[in-house]
Amino acid sequence: MGKKRLRSGETSKGIHGTTKSRSKNDPDYATRRILNQQKAWMLGKNVVLTIENPNKNETNKKFIRVNAKDHWGDPKRKPMVMQ
Repeated sequence: MGKKRLRSGETSKGIHGTTKSRSKNDPDYATRRILNQQKAWMLGKNVVLTIENPNKNETNKKFIRVNAKDHWGDPKRKPMVMQ
């Protein structure tokens, strides 16, 4: 074991809140997230989208994750089509 550190002052309680701009409770969160995903997709990065499951028989999986290239297409070949 390592040597125990001696502190002369108070120790941090570890309480740090998130900023409003990064919180899911922020009303602009969904818009910023989609814009960031589109920007990354246009740059050719590996973007994963969460969409409603088209197979309604799979009731245990309401949403599924798909690659943006499979859902939106290749960004280098055609313009993006939102579905």
